[in-house]
Amino acid sequence: MGIILDEPKHPVIDANPSFGKTVSNFSMLDYLKITTITGVSLPFGYLAGASSHIRGPSMYTAGIIGLMGGFMYAYQNSAGRLMGMLPNNDDIARHRR
Repeated sequence: MGIILDEPKHPVIDANPSFGKTVSNFSMLDYLKITTITGVSLPFGYLAGASSHIRGPSMYTAGIIGLMGGFMYAYQNSAGRLMGMLPNNDDIARHRR
């Protein structure tokens, strides 16, 4: 994942989470972020298309970029919670069961 120079400010659940563990740790808020970023990017792509026959492909391209950006944002937040860099009270309760 990389070298982290800061000390965790919250309890560490997994210092080096795998891709699968990070994705399975997504919360409903993470999925909401993915959906919101994707949803905002679709009309932006539609409006960015200059003519009527370019608007469709432009909208789909912006939607894919928004989906990837939303996923990366959610992944970053989930990994941060697992590594103790972000508040993780709900995650601690879920992983201790």
